[in-house]
Amino acid sequence: MVQALGHITVEVMRDLGRCGWFLLYSTYMIFRRPGSLVHVLKQIRFIGTKSLFVIVLTAAFTGMVLGLQGYYTLTKFGSEGMLGTAVALSLIRELGPVLAALMVTGRAGSAITAEIGIMRITEQIDALETMALDPFKYLVTPKFIAAMISLPLLCAIFDVIGIYGGWLVGVKLLGVNPGAYFYEMEKSVVWRDVYSGFVKSFSFGVIIAWIGCYKGYYAGHGAEGVSKATTESVVLTSVIILVWDYFLTSVLL
Repeated sequence: MVQALGHITVEVMRDLGRCGWFLLYSTYMIFRRPGSLVHVLKQIRFIGTKSLFVIVLTAAFTGMVLGLQGYYTLTKFGSEGMLGTAVALSLIRELGPVLAALMVTGRAGSAITAEIGIMRITEQIDALETMALDPFKYLVTPKFIAAMISLPLLCAIFDVIGIYGGWLVGVKLLGVNPGAYFYEMEKSVVWRDVYSGFVKSFSFGVIIAWIGCYKGYYAGHGAEGVSKATTESVVLTSVIILVWDYFLTSVLL
């Protein structure tokens, strides 16, 4: 039992060290050799543009649910005019960055892991190393840069669509005064709220690229290894995003 526990501990510590090294080296390569602009733009299109549909759909219904639930909660206190503030602050500070990151994790993060994992098991990464080409320059750093650019932009789109989703339900369906909806929102939302949301989405972009690339780069052998790495990538990224969101919220509040 002691031997098995020691073996598990060594394996966990080795994986943690390798994961930390992967992040540090990827950060170093972003400044040293970030890769060509074409590769970065292709990844921005893949991570950002192709995620727009799921982001818009999720944001619209999230805002509508917030508008509905917020209205029936605020009516108990006679504060229906604060609905815009409740919807905007909920989206900008928390739900926008977190839900956008989780949607991108499911759509793009899993694909990143599968792509690099397949390249690993088919020895394409080994071929790059044999030709003295750094795989990080062509496979990892463009994804890091694209994720760090795309996530804040997707978060901004999520916030705007969600706010108008809340407006659609609150104003058009439930009869909240449209002037009060936007006036109270404008009065209550400050730059610090927007700033904290962008900081979160930027860090979530780093996490998505980091875990997705790491799990794919060290994927096991065969199709089973790639499928296992993809599953672990989505689960681990989602958990880290939620845990990191708590720590960032405690610091930025």
